[in-house]
Amino acid sequence: MRDLASRLPSSPGFWRSPLRGPRFTAVLGLVLLVGITVLFVTGLLSYAAYNPDLDPVNDKTPDKGLLGFYLFAWPTDPHWLYRLTQGVHVTLGLTLIPVLLAKLWSVVPRLFTLPPARSLAHALERVSLLLLVGGALFTFLTGVLNIQLDYVFPGSFYPLHFYGAWVFFAAFVAHAALKVPVALRNLRAMREERDDLVSPRPGPPTVSRRGALWLVGGGALLMFGTNAGRSFDGALRETAVLSPHGGPEPGNGPGGFQVNKTAAYAGIDPAETSEDAWRLVVTGRTGTVRLGRAELRRLEQYSAALPIACVEGWSTSDQWWRGVRLRDLAALVGFEDDPPDVFVESLQRRGAFRSGALRANQVADPRSLLALDVNGEALSPDHGYPARIIVPAAPGVLNTKWVARLTFGDL
Repeated sequence: MRDLASRLPSSPGFWRSPLRGPRFTAVLGLVLLVGITVLFVTGLLSYAAYNPDLDPVNDKTPDKGLLGFYLFAWPTDPHWLYRLTQGVHVTLGLTLIPVLLAKLWSVVPRLFTLPPARSLAHALERVSLLLLVGGALFTFLTGVLNIQLDYVFPGSFYPLHFYGAWVFFAAFVAHAALKVPVALRNLRAMREERDDLVSPRPGPPTVSRRGALWLVGGGALLMFGTNAGRSFDGALRETAVLSPHGGPEPGNGPGGFQVNKTAAYAGIDPAETSEDAWRLVVTGRTGTVRLGRAELRRLEQYSAALPIACVEGWSTSDQWWRGVRLRDLAALVGFEDDPPDVFVESLQRRGAFRSGALRANQVADPRSLLALDVNGEALSPDHGYPARIIVPAAPGVLNTKWVARLTFGDL
């Protein structure tokens, strides 16, 4: 019976790795303390970038209650803001995966300790640990699947990742409050304290703890090096071999830059985007006007160099867009001096964000365009022909393609 008990995961002798110990765990924990805090903050910024209180269509996390606090309207300056914040969020999340896995491995004996709770403090620690492990695996897994464009979730990515992140971060804060003082004490100690992570019968070492930390750090650098390039251009993009939007650009010429959804995927019928058939419907204070591409070209044209940055963490370089300012289209329907919010509708047949809302400060920015051309040529079908929205610092999904209708007014 005693021999059987020693073979159970709840037995201290079951976990024999000599690498486990409080200092090893403390180093990994403090790296995650900084990294996960940055992840959470940039995640909240990504949520804010959608201007979720502007219109229900922008908010994919219904019934969020107090968790949906919203501090400020998303700015348009600097124009690369979302490219930076979401690039940091996604690249850092991928970089931390080896650290997270190593940390979970280092504390796995605690998941099986008996009795389940020796005191109230111990019970709180165990609950926070279970929520931390489950929340971490769920949040990182949904994030990686979204980055890889594998939409196999039992529902929408947005609420799953949003609520999962809140559960994870709440458990993370509780666990950090309990463990950070201990971790700092272990790092300062000249001799390592013995605790339940240290095996009473350690096996022979195959690598030192320092070597193990170098291995984890090397894995993190590998994840960084094979993913970060998709936020850049040229040779750097080609290093992002583990990312769907990494590698060489998908084509040459003015339209040879990354796209997310193609016209075929969105169900765009070429017949309805032809010069003869397509009309932009603009509605506002004084009524409705309908404009074809030829009529839009007769309006004053403006250019802006802006990137496209997506929630999956990839972005393009600044592309030269040319078209009609949104504020000028608002003026056509009665908003000459005070451009309001706008609701944008697409010809897109399926998929999320077939429509989206932009706040008044985005409409008023002189770089916000209904673009007809990019890099000196007419938009291609995959880039949104006959017309698309381009707004500085906005998430890519709010730069609506294949625009059919603009409705100006307070939303």
